Amino acid sequence: MTHPKIVIVGLGPGSNKHLTLAAARKLKAAKKLFLRTAKYPIIDQIKGLGIDEFESFDYLYEGKPTFEGIYECIADKLLEEAGKHGSIVYAVPGNPLVAETSVELLTEKSRDLGVEIEILPGMSFLDPVFTLLGLNPNKGLLILDALELDKKKIDTNNHCLIVQIYDRFIASNVKLLLLDYYPHDFKVTLIRGAGIDDVEDIHSIPLVELDRNDLIDHLTCLYVPPVLLKDKVRFNLNDLEEIMDILRGENGCPWDLEQTRQSLKPFLLEETYEVLEMLDIENVDGLCDELGDLLLQIVFHARIGKENDEFDLSDVITAISNKMLRRHTHIFGDAKADTPDEVLKNWEKIKMDEKGLNKYTETLKSVPSILPALMRSYKVQEKAASVGFDWERVEDAAKKVFEELDELKDVYKSEDRDKIMEELGDVLFAVVNVARFLNVDLEEALRRSIEKFINRFTYIEESAIKANKDLTELSLEEMDNLWNEIKKIAYKEKK
Repeated sequence: MTHPKIVIVGLGPGSNKHLTLAAARKLKAAKKLFLRTAKYPIIDQIKGLGIDEFESFDYLYEGKPTFEGIYECIADKLLEEAGKHGSIVYAVPGNPLVAETSVELLTEKSRDLGVEIEILPGMSFLDPVFTLLGLNPNKGLLILDALELDKKKIDTNNHCLIVQIYDRFIASNVKLLLLDYYPHDFKVTLIRGAGIDDVEDIHSIPLVELDRNDLIDHLTCLYVPPVLLKDKVRFNLNDLEEIMDILRGENGCPWDLEQTRQSLKPFLLEETYEVLEMLDIENVDGLCDELGDLLLQIVFHARIGKENDEFDLSDVITAISNKMLRRHTHIFGDAKADTPDEVLKNWEKIKMDEKGLNKYTETLKSVPSILPALMRSYKVQEKAASVGFDWERVEDAAKKVFEELDELKDVYKSEDRDKIMEELGDVLFAVVNVARFLNVDLEEALRRSIEKFINRFTYIEESAIKANKDLTELSLEEMDNLWNEIKKIAYKEKK
C-alpha cells in the first residue's frame, strides 16, 4: 500500500537566483502544488518558468484571528489533499526548517496519519541577513519568532534575530516587550527583503521607533545586538554571576576580594532574617529586594567555590534540580502520593536512601545541630512521628506540658542549675510538641507574642508620658493596670 506523500519545497529568500534546480524541477513536476503565500517576490519568476497552476493559502490570513489558527488550517488542509491526490507539493519561503511553523505542525500531524514527508531544502533568508549585518552566527545567535515571543526567551547577552514581524501591530508588541530589557534609545537594525534584488533594505533605528517605520511587512526581520552590562535595563542570573566575577576578579572591589566563607556567615544569616521580616509584614517590594540580597550570598559562595576549583553556580543549580527530580517521584516518576503527608513520607524515604541512613535514629541525628533549638526540636519530633512514635491526640501532648511544668516546680527553687536547665528544656520540648500537633509555626507564634509585648509596653510608656511621668515613676500596680487596659482595647478591636 502506497502512503500519501507531501513534498515540502523551500523557495529560498525570494530571488530566482536563490531557487535551486532541484526545487524548480519539483515545482514543475507537481500535479498538485500549494503555496503558503503567493505574496512573495519569487512567485512572478516561478510563473515565468511555466508554473502557473497552484493554490495559495493567502485567503486564510484574512479570515483567521491568529497565526496559530492559520498554520493549523494549512496543515490540516494539506493532509486532507494528500489523502485525496496521493502526492502533493507544498512550497514555502526560505528553508522549510527555518522559522516555518506550518511545516512544524505538518510534520507532527503527518506521523499520526501515516503521511510521508519529504523536505527539499532551500536557501534560508538567514544567509543574506548574515551577509548584510557582517555577522558570524558562531559567536552566539538566538532566532526568535515574533508571534511566539515571550520574556523567557529574551537574552540580552546574545545576538538576537526576530523574524515574522509582519506588520506594525506585531512590531509594537515586540517593541513593548523589548523595552523591558533594552534602553529606549538602543540601536536595532530593521531588515527588509534580505537577498532580494530591488527590495533589500536595511535601517538602524532606536528601539522606541520600531513600530513607526514604513519598511515593515511580511519580508521584515529585526536584528538586536547584545547589550553591555552597564547599559542593561533588566538582568538575569548570568548577569549577577558576571558582576560577582568582576568584583572578585583582577582589579575588583577590595571589600569583596577579602571576603571568605567564614566572614560571609553573619551576612547570610542577617539576609535570611530580613527576608523573614518582609514575609511577616507582608511587604512585597521589600521581599523582592531582600530575596535579591539573599541570592547574592549564594552567588558569592558559588564564586568562592569556583576560585577553589570545588564547584560553581551551575553545579549548585544542577544539584538542587537533580534533588527536586529525585525526590518528586510522584511527579517525575512512577510513585504515588496524593496527599502532602504521603509526599513527605516519600521524601524522607528517598532522603534516607540517598544519605545511606539505615536506622531511623540516624535521621534524627541528621537534623543539623546548628539550627535554632525550637526548629531543630520540631524537625526531630516530625521524624520520630513519621514512624509512629507520637501521641495520638493533642490533649495527650498538652498533658505532657503540665507534667513537665510540675517537674520544673520541684527543682526551680534549688541551686541545681543543670537540673533546672534540663527540666526547663523538657517543658519547651513538650510545648513544641503541642505546636506541632496544632500545625503552628512556633517561631512565628513567639515572634507575634514578642511584638504584642512590645506594643503593650509602648502603650504603658505613652500613658505615662501623657500623665507627665517617667516610666520609672510608675508603680508595678499602675503598670499592671495599664497592661490590662490595653489588653481589653486589643480584644475589642479583634472583635
